[in-house]
Amino acid sequence: MLERGINTNSIIPSWRKGSNGFTLLEVLIAIAIFSIISLSSFTIFDSVLKGDETAKIRSARQNELQRAFLIIERDITQIARRTIRLDGEAPLEQLIQSASDSFATQDQAIAFVRNGWTNPGLLLPRSDMQAIAYRVNEDTFERLHFNFVDAVGGEEPKVRPLISDVTELTFEYYDGQSWQEAWTVNTLPLAIAIEVNTKDYGVIRRQFLVPGDSEDKSKQAAGDKT
Repeated sequence: MLERGINTNSIIPSWRKGSNGFTLLEVLIAIAIFSIISLSSFTIFDSVLKGDETAKIRSARQNELQRAFLIIERDITQIARRTIRLDGEAPLEQLIQSASDSFATQDQAIAFVRNGWTNPGLLLPRSDMQAIAYRVNEDTFERLHFNFVDAVGGEEPKVRPLISDVTELTFEYYDGQSWQEAWTVNTLPLAIAIEVNTKDYGVIRRQFLVPGDSEDKSKQAAGDKT
């Protein structure tokens, strides 16, 4: 008995008839599409990483600036009516010293004594007053202070960096009528302005109120000095 043959062509779909695989052109097109998708994905991923890194840098910079000006505000608003004594010498004449060899090597610096240096119950062997100064040194805005309000001979100040990438530092003093570039009278101004020129943000100006003397006292002190 003869077996009837099976025609295999009848069970193969028409779209597969005569097809043994992908052509070279189809493979190249698939590779090109995959490469484009991969490149786009990497570009997006790289942009996200760079954006996140930039955001972290800017956030850290803004925190640095904010922290620095909070420290400056705390110091200036607690200026004491007390002159500075450096290296065990006689007290300086002005309540606010614009520059000093012990603090800075440039004119654009400021030094004074402030109240409110935390020392609960005077447990530490020091006063609650603090002699401090601000200056720019090697493109860094720095805060300096001594452990004792009257520094002994040879004592080096403690330096705290506040703001980096600073190119210029200027101070102005408000006497009740106008801003002055220097303060030479033996009184306190009504306000102090600080301008910090940074490499990334440019000029940043902040003005701080001071528990200063009245305008009449400032004029009287200025007249006494002349």
